[in-house]
Amino acid sequence: MIPPFWQESSSPDNGGMPSSLLVVEDDDTIRETIQDALGLEGFEVTACANGRDALTTLQQAAASGRSFGLVVLDLMLPGLGGLEICGQLRQLGDRTPILVVSARDSEADRVLGLEVGADDYLIKPFGMRELVARCRALLRRSASGEADPQQVVHGNLCLYPQECRVTRDGLDVNLSPKEYRLLELFMHNPRRVWSRDKLLEQVWGHDYFGDSKTVDVHIRWLREKLEANPSAPEHLVTVRGFGYRFG
Repeated sequence: MIPPFWQESSSPDNGGMPSSLLVVEDDDTIRETIQDALGLEGFEVTACANGRDALTTLQQAAASGRSFGLVVLDLMLPGLGGLEICGQLRQLGDRTPILVVSARDSEADRVLGLEVGADDYLIKPFGMRELVARCRALLRRSASGEADPQQVVHGNLCLYPQECRVTRDGLDVNLSPKEYRLLELFMHNPRRVWSRDKLLEQVWGHDYFGDSKTVDVHIRWLREKLEANPSAPEHLVTVRGFGYRFG
């Protein structure tokens, strides 16, 4: 059972953000806990226990001219699964932000969820304060029009966030998931200097306990794939004594 950290929450002020959320979760306890947590934050929450009901609810809302500001979506649902729902919504051109919540915690699962259209991925078990914070962040981004761009271009490199794809001089570059996540972080934050510890935290996660030298190894691999001269990089630059920056 997820601990009810949301009980420590304070103000339900949503700052004018869309307040109607759809929660799709088949576990009764988790669904009710999420619904209560978001309700206490001032959101209007509709909840569904399976994928079919969720799609019907979304279709009925669209037909009536009403829309949800965010969908909180479990992946492992009876019948129609969360990945199928993501895929169907995106194929129909529905850009409603989707926050996936799932016990599937492998990197491959997270990448797949993002590739089919999810905007964020939260692994179970999680605290309600983190869930609320992620919901607010997605709603802010959506309200301000800061949806993920179709592409991020820097010199001869082009990154396609919705496809998890990178090209160099117009040709696809074969990157591992970690290499892609590193490059995505760099390209979204040009000129920012990242320490090894910060890169490990952002890309490998807080629970990573391996050697920080793995960052250096992945940077070297990226340079070999992206730089005209890996020994004199133009994109992934070492800032001695501090870490790395892009550009």
